[in-house]
This record gives sequence, structure tokens and C-alpha cells, in this order.
Amino acid sequence: MSERVIIFDTTLRDGEQALSASLSLEHKLRIARQLERLGVDVIEAGFPVSSPEDFRSVKAIADTVTDSTVCGLSRAVKADIEACGAALKNAERSRIHTFVGTSPIHIHKKLRKTESAVIDLAREHVRFARNLCDEVEFSAEDACRTEPDFLCRIVEEAILAGATTINIPDTVGYVVPELYAQMVDDLMNRVPNIDQAVLSVHCHNDLGMATANSITAVKHGARQIECAMNGIGERAGNCALEEVVMTLATRQDYLPYECGVVTEEIMRTSKLVRDLCSMPVQPNKAVVGSSAFSHSSGIHQDGILKAQNTYEIMTPQSVGLKENVMNLTSRSGKHMVKNRLIELGYREDEFDIAEFYTRFIDLADKKGTVYNDDLIVLMELDGENVADVWHLDYYNISSGQVPTATIVLTDDAGHKHQEAAVGDGAVDAATKAINRIVRYDIAVMDFHLEAVTKGSEAIGKVRIDGTYDEQAYVGNGTSTDIVEASLRAYLDLVNKVARIIKVGRGNSPAGYSGQE
Repeated sequence: MSERVIIFDTTLRDGEQALSASLSLEHKLRIARQLERLGVDVIEAGFPVSSPEDFRSVKAIADTVTDSTVCGLSRAVKADIEACGAALKNAERSRIHTFVGTSPIHIHKKLRKTESAVIDLAREHVRFARNLCDEVEFSAEDACRTEPDFLCRIVEEAILAGATTINIPDTVGYVVPELYAQMVDDLMNRVPNIDQAVLSVHCHNDLGMATANSITAVKHGARQIECAMNGIGERAGNCALEEVVMTLATRQDYLPYECGVVTEEIMRTSKLVRDLCSMPVQPNKAVVGSSAFSHSSGIHQDGILKAQNTYEIMTPQSVGLKENVMNLTSRSGKHMVKNRLIELGYREDEFDIAEFYTRFIDLADKKGTVYNDDLIVLMELDGENVADVWHLDYYNISSGQVPTATIVLTDDAGHKHQEAAVGDGAVDAATKAINRIVRYDIAVMDFHLEAVTKGSEAIGKVRIDGTYDEQAYVGNGTSTDIVEASLRAYLDLVNKVARIIKVGRGNSPAGYSGQE
């Protein structure tokens, strides 16, 4: 039987500290419920004494979550611990996480106390917390810059006082794996009662080593990793939950440990945290980035087609994705292009791959990424330019209590079509009005907005990913007005669908047919 590593999630506490605005109670509850579905062992829900709103949030999560331990943070201060105890009173299983600074700079500059006084603080407040919850975790803040002898002394005293978990945080992201290993070894060998508590690590990412440090600590005896979804947190962030979990899952040969996380829920959790926290995930982010399972190199694509594990150490399905992404670019080889044409329904005898590939490369050099609709047009019309079917003639948006959009489109025959619609917002109303005109059943899958230029009149670029007739399409639009950029992106997507229908490779909707 493998040893178990406890996953302690601090997205709602340390992660929230990185946000420009606090999460609402509703959003915190949504994240907490998803973390519970994800299977994390401990949810650090907040810092109850910090504000009435944080107290209410921790209490609401404690009242709701049943499968994970709910934890509240407190300083080594009685009022903090009492607030934690009150907030966690109804939790199925509760934990108070109390901390005190232990490095020389924290003791002498921040706390202005002696080492003996700090040990007394730790002993007294761990003992006090022990009567108010099921478990007590003690953190030696700034442990990685703490004198080794003093760290061993305060850890021993905290365990004697009743701490069930001892956390050794790299508060400022300063340590490197080899030195962290030495620190963990030192505690495991020198603290006589260390076997009576779970040793925990909490690593910040200031030098980009949070995951490496956490995994190294586990290898040397730690059995709890404190982490956050998408690695969000103070400054450069925390150890990323998805990284440590998938490292444990994929490297069982080297790390024979198990955890209770349902890995198939990782992507769903990542997207929820991204959206509710308004913190985009970088495309090349390990495990959850949009490029994490995306392949553009022709050599890599060819290998993946022959055997998926040639260039993938874990499957997209293992983290909750349906499949990997093969980007068609000028680096894609003939094998990949041929395979994509066959996926689109073409027979091998319908095309000469050598001739088609030459035209494909010409298009890819000009366009960058080539999408399925581009391939279809290239096949059906030998690369001829196909004019847009729909043109934006006029739009008017009312963004009051009931957002309303009026849209006028001109088709390729010169006829004008006008519709109006209401929606949950201006963009939603505009897309609904367009749908009433074109009658395409397009499912919008994702929406991306970025500023191309700086300043108050910055140009915004919108990308909309959607599907029609089980095919994926991408629309792009730019404008200094976000709504107009969104409208143009959606219309770009609509026109790509229309072109496919026009060349006879898509199903026409029960509406406009291109003729009057």
C-alpha cells in the first residue's frame, strides 16, 4: 500500500490574497464545493478574524462542506483563535491553523520578542486552539530562514502542546530543493516527537521552485503539501495543486505515494478558479494551460499519431480534457495534414497530398494557424478567396437594466436583415440578434479578450471559440470598443460557418440559404 500525501488547498485563503478584490460569498462557496468534488483533503477557507465578511465565508463553507476538513487561519493570538473556533463550529471536521514568525528577522524586527517568548506563544496558543477544533496545525512562519536549532525546539514544543500538523513554510520562496531536503531531514532526525504529527510544506514560487521544493520535501518525509489551484497566491504565487498532484500521479516509479484527488476534475476546477478570480492562466502553464496538450511541431504530431506517449507523459483525459490539440501550422508535416483531411471526411483518392500540402504551406505561412474551415475551403475551391456571406451594416446596443441589441446585416446578395434581442449582457444580446438573422445553431465554447495597445483608447482583441455541426471554429475581432470587438469576432465566426455551408461541406440551417 502506498503512503498517502495530504493535499491542503489554500486557494480561498492564500490564493485570494493575490486578488485585486475579494471573492463574494457565493463565489467562495462555488469554489469550495468544487474543491470538495476534486477530492482535496483540507480546504483552508480563510482568515476569520480579518473581517466580518471573511468570518461569514469561513462559517458558510464549514456549514456546507462535508467531505473535506475545513480550516481557518489565525495568528498566535487568542482573539484570532476564538474567531476560528466560532466560524468552524459546525464543520464536519475542523482545523485551526495558527502561526508565528520564527526567523531572526521576524522575531526581533516584526514581533520584537525573544526566542523564549515566541516558544511560549506557540505552546500557549496551540494548547488553546486544541480545545476548539478537531485538529491543530502550527506553522513556523519563515521557517526556511529560521535557525535550525530553534526550529527544532519550537516544533517539538508545538507537538507537545497538541499540534497534529507541523507546517514548515518557505514563506518568501527563497529555498532550493537540496537545502529544503536537508531541513526536512534535520526535523525528521532531531525532533524526538516528530512521528506524532504530520509534517507539512507550504512553498511560494518567487524563484520558480515551489513545486520542486514540495515534491522534494515529500521524498524526504513530509506528508502534507499546501498548494493552490493554478498556483495563485501572494507575489509569484503558491505551489500549484495541479502540478504536484499530476507529478505524484505520473511518477509513481519515483514517488510511490497516493493522494485522494480526482484528477479528472482538475481542468474544471482550474477554469472555475480562473473565471471567478479573474486571473487568466498562462497558455504554457503546466497541466492546465491551453497549450499543455497542444502540438505544433510536425515531428511531434507524427509521433503522437503513431503512439500518444511519444510526446505526452499524461493523457488529456486524465485531467478532464476530451483530447489533445494538434495545431496546423507551417511546421506541421504531410502526415498530420493528411490525417486531418481524413478526419474531416475526405477520402484519400479525393486529393493529392503532395500538391495539397504545397498550397497548405503557402496558406500557413500567411495565416499562422490553419483551422478546419480553412482546409475545407482550400480543398473545395483550390484556395480561391471566398467572400464573406454576412456584413455588419448597423448595430445599436442598449446596456440598461435589460440589455438590448439591434443588428442589421447585409448578405452577399445585397439584402438587409434586421433583428433585435435581449440578453444577459450587451454581447449576449448582440449574438442572439445575429443568430435570429443567420439561424445557425452555434455553441460558443470560450471567449478571450486582450488589450493589443495601451492607454484609455486601447484596442481590444476578442477571440471566440465555437462549434457548429460538430466542427470547431474561431472568430476574431478588434476595436477600441469591447462590445464591437466581440460582435465582429462573432460575425467572423459566423462567416466561417457560412463559407463551409456555401462550398457544400456543412449542413444548412433552416433559414437563410444564400438566395432570395
